[in-house]
Amino acid sequence: MASPSAPGPKLQKAMVAVDESEFSHHALEWALRNLAPTIAPPLLVLTVQPLLPLGYVSAASFGSPLGTPVVAPELIKAMQEQQQQLSQALLDKAKQICAQHGVAVETMIKVGDPKEMICQAAEESKVDLLIVGSHSRGPVQRLFLGSVSNYCMHHSKCPVLVVKKQE
Repeated sequence: MASPSAPGPKLQKAMVAVDESEFSHHALEWALRNLAPTIAPPLLVLTVQPLLPLGYVSAASFGSPLGTPVVAPELIKAMQEQQQQLSQALLDKAKQICAQHGVAVETMIKVGDPKEMICQAAEESKVDLLIVGSHSRGPVQRLFLGSVSNYCMHHSKCPVLVVKKQE
């Protein structure tokens, strides 16, 4: 039996990646229910804004004078602001979930390819555990759409916990 003065288990610095899917919020909830006592505060919660699809926006401007597609700076700014608002809403929801579990949280937003940015943020933050949800895609969908969780498992420098939602 351990003595009363024996130190407890080492707390792990953990990060949960969230997006708009129910799968990522399930992963956050699962981590809070099952891992909260082992997580060093604050829990890091990350969301990644994909790069703006400017190719589609500039295609809408074909027919402009001299054939030069021009994207109005106001349109780009409006799209960026909308993405920022959506990302902040996701993080606000994650903060609310963490508060219900009594877990301190720190949030961050990155911009870029989600799978690459998640791995980069985990490395920069020196986390001990990266937690991601699984979309439960079949092999054909994974082939064409890719899998963020699969990419993270193979490229992250820390252990990755993939949480699948039971259907």
